[in-house]
Amino acid sequence: MQTLPTPGMDLAATDSPKVLLFPPLIPLAMLAVGAALQWLMPLDWPAPHAPWQIAVGLVLAFGGLAVLLLGVHALRRRGTNVRPTQPTLAIATDGIFAWTRNPIYVGGIALSAGIALALGLIWALLLHPFGILLLHRGVVLREERYLERKFGDAYRSYQATVRRYL
Repeated sequence: MQTLPTPGMDLAATDSPKVLLFPPLIPLAMLAVGAALQWLMPLDWPAPHAPWQIAVGLVLAFGGLAVLLLGVHALRRRGTNVRPTQPTLAIATDGIFAWTRNPIYVGGIALSAGIALALGLIWALLLHPFGILLLHRGVVLREERYLERKFGDAYRSYQATVRRYL
């Protein structure tokens, strides 16, 4: 059932997936909390900040940033809003969205995991499964229900052909 806006009502408030948290806060919080925990109770597993950790972390971070930016570019090129708090105007199905339905979230998680690895923030890496679960349940599933309501069969067809994450 679709709610119709009343005069003076913000359209974005009624036409949005109503995500639990603003998505970029999730990887940022994992990094911040992980850095605090690393400072308070240092972990240096599997090795005390080995050179391979920095290299792999940087590759993962730059790869994640690239995927994230490709997702943002595809949404802007399609003429729809990037922020999930604003109405979705169109479904992006080309470019990076032909490979994954959530490139911005996949890229953001890879970026934060890469930063954590490169900086030796093992606690932040350990927090990633919880952040991924929060992102999945509090953001992605809500967005999917919203897009199904708004775009119907067009979105369901897209879901059937493109993976949610990887």
